[in-house]
This record gives sequence, C-alpha cells and structure tokens, in this order.
Amino acid sequence: MIKFGYKQGHSDHTLFVKRNEGKIVVLIVYVDDIVITGNDTDEISKLKGLLSAEFEVKDLGRLRYFLGIEVTHSDKGIFISQRKYVLDLLTETGMLGCAPANKPMEENHKIDQDSNDDRTDASSYQRVSVKAFG
Repeated sequence: MIKFGYKQGHSDHTLFVKRNEGKIVVLIVYVDDIVITGNDTDEISKLKGLLSAEFEVKDLGRLRYFLGIEVTHSDKGIFISQRKYVLDLLTETGMLGCAPANKPMEENHKIDQDSNDDRTDASSYQRVSVKAFG
C-alpha cells in the first residue's frame, strides 16, 4: 500500500490513508477482509484495480457487516451496532429471555453463611461480563 502512496497508521498498522487535494481514501485490512472508503471515487476505483491485479478480490458493495459490527446507512449518516453479537452472546449463555437489571443482585439481599440458600453459579454472569466488556 505504501508503494501506491498510502500512509500506514502509527497506532493501527492495518489502517492505510491517502490524502490528495482535499480528498481522502481509507483502507482497513483484517486478515482477508478489506474495507475501502473515502470521497475520492477515482482513487477508490484505481485502488480496486490495483488490488484485483495482485489478489483475487470480490467487491461486496456497500459495507453492511465487518468484524461483528453491523453497519447501516441512511440520509442522516452511518450507524454501527453490535446487536447480532449481543444476541449471540445472550443465546450462548442462556440469557436471551432475561429481563434487564440495573444490578446483578437484589437490593438488601442478606448473605448468611448458615443459610441453605441456593447459590447462583456466577460463571455465566462472569462469562457475559468478560465478553461484553473484555
């Protein structure tokens, strides 16, 4: 990409940017997935041609899904969501039908070492927390 005039990101080496006369093209690479965006349609077409000459590529059109992130386009802008990821996570942990809660435990719950309360297995909650906030 550098030989084509793109500059590699300093903190993200999978990001390449080319600026020219107020126009910009951005390329993001992750393993065998590539996202190209920008406001220079001529440069984007040229880049697609260069990549096609070097690799077998398939243009999937407007971005809809990338790395677990759903992308929706509208007149108001671009919106991103991890809805599918969250639904898959809730399904995997058996929590899909659960209602939201502000706290993982009831208020004023008394824990007594002599009581025979059924203890809740914390592993599901921990697994969801790690995956969601990991």
